[in-house]
Amino acid sequence: MANSGIESLKLNIGKRQVHYLKAGSGPPVVLLHGGASDSNDWMETIPALSQSYTLYAPDMLGYGLTDRDKTSYYLSEFVDFTLDFIQAVGLDSAVLALVGHSLGGRICLEIALQHPEKVRKLVLIDSAGFARLARWGRFLGAAAFFIRRALGRPQPYPMFLNKDGEDKDWRCLDKLNTLKVPTLVIWSSRDPYYPLKGALQAKKLIPEARFEIFPGYGHAPHAKNREYFNNLLLSYLDHDQP
Repeated sequence: MANSGIESLKLNIGKRQVHYLKAGSGPPVVLLHGGASDSNDWMETIPALSQSYTLYAPDMLGYGLTDRDKTSYYLSEFVDFTLDFIQAVGLDSAVLALVGHSLGGRICLEIALQHPEKVRKLVLIDSAGFARLARWGRFLGAAAFFIRRALGRPQPYPMFLNKDGEDKDWRCLDKLNTLKVPTLVIWSSRDPYYPLKGALQAKKLIPEARFEIFPGYGHAPHAKNREYFNNLLLSYLDHDQP
């Protein structure tokens, strides 16, 4: 792939073929996309960081060009997949910066909670885990699903499963005060899927949290305000914590 030095690569993890984007040089940064996207979501972010960092952006389990062996997955399966990917590309001994949007944010957050020694910086963008999915967000997701089914089109994204006793929205507010990783939380002021009030509540609970609100409607501030987001992310990753 000839795009600012971005490589489109594949590797095997077990019996599954995994696709990912890679570019740059320097300390590693792993970028995880949201639940209605794939690694291409980061195509305009990777070049902005590639002079200073090595970027890895996988198509997550069941997304994009990565194999999908089921139609639905548990949060733990996404987490295990990501940890396996990190090991497969040779980063298991590195201290990473993790950047995640929506579903990807929840996966990054779980890794930081379970393995804080592996994470140097955590960046969460309109992340799942802080609030229930809003009614309007549920409606939009369900409408897209049924329209595709009515038209006989394949469903491009897997669905999510919950284990017994697990919160259906994968909320984890009760764990946030144990988070030991410096964290940047970025949110749209009018997110139709995960309302800002959930993020504001999380801000009070995360010990080392910086908070940035992007004005306007939407669920992807990193795409809507790309240049500002890229500069903010680069500045945050460059800054050494005291």
